[in-house]
Amino acid sequence: MGKAPKKTNSLMKTMLLFLLPIFLANILQSFSQVYGSIVVGQAFGVHALAVISSFFPLYFFLISFAIGIGSGSSILIGQAFGGGNKEKVKEVAGVTLAFTILISLALALAGTIFAEYILMLMGTPANIVQESSHYARILFATLPFTFLYMVYTTFLRGVGDSKTPFYFLAISVIVNTVLLPFLLFGWWVFPKLGLYGAAYGAVVSNIITLILLMLYLKKKDHILKWDLSVTKNFRLNGQIVKHLLRLAIPTSISMVAISMSEIAVIMFVNDYGSTATAAYGVVNQIASYVQIPAMSISIAISVFAAQAIGRGQFTSLKEIVKIGILLNYILGGILVLAACLFAEPILSVFLTNEEAVNIAKSLMLLSFWSYLLLGHTQAISAMMRATGIVLYPTLFTILSIWLVEVPAAFIFSHYTSLEIKGVWLAYPAAFLVNLTVQSLYYQLVWKKKKIKAIV
Repeated sequence: MGKAPKKTNSLMKTMLLFLLPIFLANILQSFSQVYGSIVVGQAFGVHALAVISSFFPLYFFLISFAIGIGSGSSILIGQAFGGGNKEKVKEVAGVTLAFTILISLALALAGTIFAEYILMLMGTPANIVQESSHYARILFATLPFTFLYMVYTTFLRGVGDSKTPFYFLAISVIVNTVLLPFLLFGWWVFPKLGLYGAAYGAVVSNIITLILLMLYLKKKDHILKWDLSVTKNFRLNGQIVKHLLRLAIPTSISMVAISMSEIAVIMFVNDYGSTATAAYGVVNQIASYVQIPAMSISIAISVFAAQAIGRGQFTSLKEIVKIGILLNYILGGILVLAACLFAEPILSVFLTNEEAVNIAKSLMLLSFWSYLLLGHTQAISAMMRATGIVLYPTLFTILSIWLVEVPAAFIFSHYTSLEIKGVWLAYPAAFLVNLTVQSLYYQLVWKKKKIKAIV
């Protein structure tokens, strides 16, 4: 009777040790974004925050491609590494890098050309559309570097290394934090770039960190260093690309659906003016902190499950997801409670406009609790994704967004007395529906499927 609890405790300890660097990395990344918003907001006001906030859904749309590719490759690498097949690890890395560069170059070109047109279609307020498109073009043009850095991070986590991505993210955050005021205000020998300094600071820090990471992996003779084996596989190998796309496309489509819904939602928010847009952007920044446990846990579940499958340890999958769900409610609950209890002082750090603070506070109080439901859903879908089951979980997510969240946000905000608060209430409604459907599929269908390694 004592063996099962002992095994559970050991797995939880191992998962927590893996989670800690991911957790800290997400905090650092969110800190960097929040720090930028604070500096820009305090220095240039609500108008500048609205410029950055209006681009956020579009940027999330772009990053969704990198997230999908990285998610798929980490599962393939995790299974190959768990099975002890180092050459397959190299092969997956090489093919993924080739595919990533191809996709990022195409997106960079299209985005740089059509940035202003896209922002206008999103309903960006006329008084900020020019500045928003300028800001967008800076980040569009440098997407290949951002994509490569993100994908290499997922490679490392796929082989169970969550510390190295954290260390180098810390370097990136430090560089960006130090560089930001110099670029914003033109200190020392640096040009005065105004709010665009936030974009340039993020780009420069990512490029520097990517270069340092590649040099570090080579020096340490890491399994994922870019060597002759990776270069040999730097091509679009049909079989690997097929597996990668099978995992990446549904994930990317899911992320794109989320980002498209955010674009739709911000259009509803934009109807209430740039103050509401700024409030929405700030809450998105704070929400990134609240979602840290859920995002970190879903990554851990995916990696642990992929490696367990590679080793043929299928019986441990149930315990992995069980521990992940428990940690989601404990760690996520603490952050949600803290954010809601201290909403006003937190928002006052970002916003100087009282109306914007009130709008943002209502969003936090009405919707933040439901991120625990989202975390539960992500834990279940991460397990299914690690076993190669991605289509239906993706479909359920998309349907919950476009059949529940977006229509509810529109109807509540335009045809009820809730007005802008109706937008906020659409989030918990969609999260609850998604969790219900995903749980039913997980229990009634996924558990009856035969699980096997993909590579």
